[in-house]
Amino acid sequence: MKVTVKKKDGCRDLTIHTEFIKLQDAMKLADLVGSGGEAKVVIQEGKVTVNEEVCAMRGKKLYPGDRFEYQGAAFRIRSQA
Repeated sequence: MKVTVKKKDGCRDLTIHTEFIKLQDAMKLADLVGSGGEAKVVIQEGKVTVNEEVCAMRGKKLYPGDRFEYQGAAFRIRSQA
């Protein structure tokens, strides 16, 4: 997996090579948090949005087209085409 830095509407693309990625793993891959434990805390505290709605489920599955945001950094999940 890799992060592609393409800014379009203020959102960066996070390219995955699988059907989905869990929110906590996407946050680690995007370097928004340093560990899974940190991701767990910020997600459970309601500090992360998925598709513009607060999400408190760290195991939330993100599919291509989904968008998540934390501390002003926004990422859109893309599939390797």
